[in-house]
Amino acid sequence: MELNSDFSERVLVHSDQLEWQASPMTGVDRRMLDRIGNEVARATTIVRFAPGSHFSAHTHTGGEEFIVLDGVFQDEHGDFPQGTYVRNPPTSQHTPGSEPGCTIFVKLWQFDMEDRTQFRKTMAEELAEKVDGVATAMLHEDARETVTYHHLDAGTTFETTQSGGSELLVIDGKVEESGESLRKNAWLRLPDGAPLKIKAGPNGAKIWMKTGHLHFAKPPEV
Repeated sequence: MELNSDFSERVLVHSDQLEWQASPMTGVDRRMLDRIGNEVARATTIVRFAPGSHFSAHTHTGGEEFIVLDGVFQDEHGDFPQGTYVRNPPTSQHTPGSEPGCTIFVKLWQFDMEDRTQFRKTMAEELAEKVDGVATAMLHEDARETVTYHHLDAGTTFETTQSGGSELLVIDGKVEESGESLRKNAWLRLPDGAPLKIKAGPNGAKIWMKTGHLHFAKPPEV
């Protein structure tokens, strides 16, 4: 399966307008944003766990990173409430589920295969002092990518020209980009060389962002 797999193109998905699709596990549904592959895939997805649902134990051969958008994600490593950012590198294992139910934004098979750094962060706790109406949290940075979280005051303009492409998810509020309105759960991916410029709406915005990573985009090593 290939979905939004041309990384030279701008892609905008208003994910709340997508139908939920059943996964192989009962009670776990998903909205696919981009994908190369079938059940083993380089993928960006919003996943919804119904209360009491679980995946079977598995190893993340290609690594996994995710944000808890609502509810509480759970595995044998603990409880991960809304606003948690998690990186589970290649070879990591867990048995995910959620007794109360949750929704996560997850990216699979997008790690350096030698990466073994595993961690969790509460994104809001990582925010630095605001500069020109923007508070920024550095979530992760390496030679391949930079992952950040931002709080934008109402009407604030934010832009970046970093190489390697950019990607963002609107966690809350609204932003304007290229004349389009991106509300909560909207996902935008811009190719290498395309500058990102957004303006926060009247109630501000909270966004997750990744830059530099599209140089390394490729199918999973199955």
